[in-house]
Amino acid sequence: MSAYPDGDTIRVTGHAEALAVVQDPETFSSKVSRFLQVPNGLDGEEHAAFRRALDPYFSDERMAALEGPVRQVARRAVAQVPMGEPFEVVEGLGVQFAVDAMLVWLGWSQDLRQELIDWVGENANATRSGDLERTTEVAQWFDDIIGRVVDPRAAHFSDPARDVTDELIRQEVDGRQLTRPEIISILRNWTGGDLGSLALCAGVVLHQIAASPAVESDVRARRADPAALGAAIDELLRIDDPFVSNRRVATRDGNVGGCPVAHGQRLVVDWTEANRDPARFPNPDRYEPEANAGGNLVYGAGPHVCPGRPLATLELRILLEEVLDATQDLALPADQPGVRAERPLGGWSSKPLVFS
Repeated sequence: MSAYPDGDTIRVTGHAEALAVVQDPETFSSKVSRFLQVPNGLDGEEHAAFRRALDPYFSDERMAALEGPVRQVARRAVAQVPMGEPFEVVEGLGVQFAVDAMLVWLGWSQDLRQELIDWVGENANATRSGDLERTTEVAQWFDDIIGRVVDPRAAHFSDPARDVTDELIRQEVDGRQLTRPEIISILRNWTGGDLGSLALCAGVVLHQIAASPAVESDVRARRADPAALGAAIDELLRIDDPFVSNRRVATRDGNVGGCPVAHGQRLVVDWTEANRDPARFPNPDRYEPEANAGGNLVYGAGPHVCPGRPLATLELRILLEEVLDATQDLALPADQPGVRAERPLGGWSSKPLVFS
């Protein structure tokens, strides 16, 4: 079934049904959390106003300016990978790169590096546990980190902005300054989930290249074309989507794919399943970047489509370019299969590979 009851919620797994939900925000609201979530937890004009203010932070011009610094980070990270022996790429490469790239992008101090690395691991453990008290504590830990960054800067509000974080503190929405809770929520949205997600993405992409000589050959042939390489990355993420799901809540009675939905009922849009729906992708495991691009839902769809897609695409592409340049082959170690992540996470929680 493409949509069905799952406890008290409706799980939406079909590609067409997922699109129907996320492209109808009037019926299926994104205001599902008791915590402030800017901008993804807002609807209507309020959401649109924040997107108008925040989307320019991910413009083509900003991403082009960031490419050099991110490449330096990626090159250093790849240089630490030992050649010819099994190496854990999710934590050992993905997390390290994600944290360092974030510090460079936002202009945060390197003094936070190890704490952020520790936080990524604890956040993953808390998420897997499903323990609300534990996940709340970990979320508060991250908010405290952001507060330690933001508050001293806010005290020098009249000084010229030095980096993206300073710019955000001075950002206006509809003619007013952002509040401190809004700034913290935006930075949490930009960073907290993306640190772990980027590491999971790195594991998914590198594993599939190592597992298939045909895929590796095609990816290496695309190295000189950033757009073509980006398309390959998107397709590898579609095949094994680590961005598992988003939530919605019904604002009125209705149905999805023939499944009744009651006013106030929660829905889980399962991106991993929708990206493998045989009705849209007849052979979900077949690697076809260009053919499948039009249906790819890795970054969502509709008005709440992921605003950080340009940044994630840039970071993953540059990391992969540096891996390809430093190696002639990626392989799977015969006796170390790795460990799959557990829902609500996707991809691999641990994946040893051999770089040669």
